[in-house]
Amino acid sequence: MSEMLFPNGWLPYLVGGVLIGLGTAVIYLTTAIPAGASTFLESTLSYASDRPRFQKYRGSRDWRVVFSVAIVLGAAAYAFTLGDGPWTTDVQPWRLAVGGLLVGVGTRLGKGCTSGHGVCGIGSGSRTSLVGVATFVAVAVGTAQLVAALGVSP
Repeated sequence: MSEMLFPNGWLPYLVGGVLIGLGTAVIYLTTAIPAGASTFLESTLSYASDRPRFQKYRGSRDWRVVFSVAIVLGAAAYAFTLGDGPWTTDVQPWRLAVGGLLVGVGTRLGKGCTSGHGVCGIGSGSRTSLVGVATFVAVAVGTAQLVAALGVSP
């Protein structure tokens, strides 16, 4: 059972969880801002748009952009050094694009993403985040079951 749940062993998941928790704590302790990736990514739009919605991040957008770029560069560094290269899925690119768009819409409707609600919100005891994460998981499980039942493959 352990091999099915943790195909690469449990250590990489433990190390990843500790690093995410440590990073989240450092960001919160130094800025008093919960580390939600969707808000950090949205803050980059303040460079290109004058809309008031995006300008609220103007004072803290520089370090948020560094955080967002570091997420991408960290994943790329892992893929090229310890992983199997940059493309590790059989999913068609158009499906990834549609999925990414739906996730983006969902993060705005849900007022945040799994990093903000799941790591920071639940960690701080937020009931709203607990409901949000339960909804994320329920929809993900339901979607996976539906896709499997329809026989959709990459």
